[in-house]
Amino acid sequence: MDIAFLGLGRMGRELVPHLIDAGHTVTVWNRSPEPAETTGRRGARVAPSAADAVAAADTVVSVLFGPDAVRETLLDAELPWRPGALWIDVTTVSPDDATEFAGRAAALGIRYVASPVVGSLAPARAGALAVFVGGDHDATRDAKRVVSLWADQEKLRTFDTPAAAAAAKLVANLALAIAMEALSEALRLGRAAGLSDDEVLATLSLTAIAPLAAMKGPLVTAGDYDDAQFTADALAKDTRLMLATADVPLPVVALVSAELQRAIDAGQGGKDFSVIARDR
Repeated sequence: MDIAFLGLGRMGRELVPHLIDAGHTVTVWNRSPEPAETTGRRGARVAPSAADAVAAADTVVSVLFGPDAVRETLLDAELPWRPGALWIDVTTVSPDDATEFAGRAAALGIRYVASPVVGSLAPARAGALAVFVGGDHDATRDAKRVVSLWADQEKLRTFDTPAAAAAAKLVANLALAIAMEALSEALRLGRAAGLSDDEVLATLSLTAIAPLAAMKGPLVTAGDYDDAQFTADALAKDTRLMLATADVPLPVVALVSAELQRAIDAGQGGKDFSVIARDR
């Protein structure tokens, strides 16, 4: 396929090589040039603009920061879409955003599929992400031929609508955010009660948050949040989407969102989201 890939942030840079290695012709565009140039050396063509990237593509993959970036880059810019092109949006957006994008895509004569992923950079690199795919039957069938390249096949889920896939991604990230807050507070409680961090983490290995404690515990106890698999900025954006989507209170999400905002206000938005567990 001729694939245009828009957005080369941390996740995007891990996904493009799967397309290249599968033999697709890949044209990339990114707002800042350095990631695009790096990907170009890997075998992609670097486009000077999003319009140039999309013009010859039968499939467009977007991995952007959020719904506003999607609107600005793909929908408000009057891109030269090929008729019937497939647009696979990996961006985390709200269900309402996904419904809007699907409607606007249909008006442009293209097919929209929401396909957010769950997982960090290491499983992305290994082709072992959980992947959600939401759209009409034919579009999701075609999208799976692409997104299966970075999916753990046992974690590939299909939904009837883009909104449902978007909602599932927010649910997954809600669980991640709340588990991180649980780890943070467990360590604070343990320290206040005289337990060592190792004793707290050993105890948490017996609980429902064992996987997250094993993954993030060493970062938190070391106080080193520079290896940002998922940034505080990104999770804060997602918590805002959760709060805007729900028509009932989400008090723990609101708390975590405030914790993340405090980290961002302290200049730590680019650090790993586990930074909310730092000593205060």
